[in-house]
Amino acid sequence: MPKQKTHTSSKKRFKVTGTGKVLHKQAFRSHILSKRPTKRMRHLRHNQVCSDQNARIIKKMIPYA
Repeated sequence: MPKQKTHTSSKKRFKVTGTGKVLHKQAFRSHILSKRPTKRMRHLRHNQVCSDQNARIIKKMIPYA
């Protein structure tokens, strides 16, 4: 049985924790940041846990993470 290929863009965007949860970076942090409130930007700094439905799909794309 050959090895599975890892989805390259997924391995750059997602991280699997030790307990098996999938983390992703939050959106709205790339550009046009000056008009957004400081509080909002502070909250967007941290990684977010993916939903169970999405995590199942993502784990198939990054099987060795």
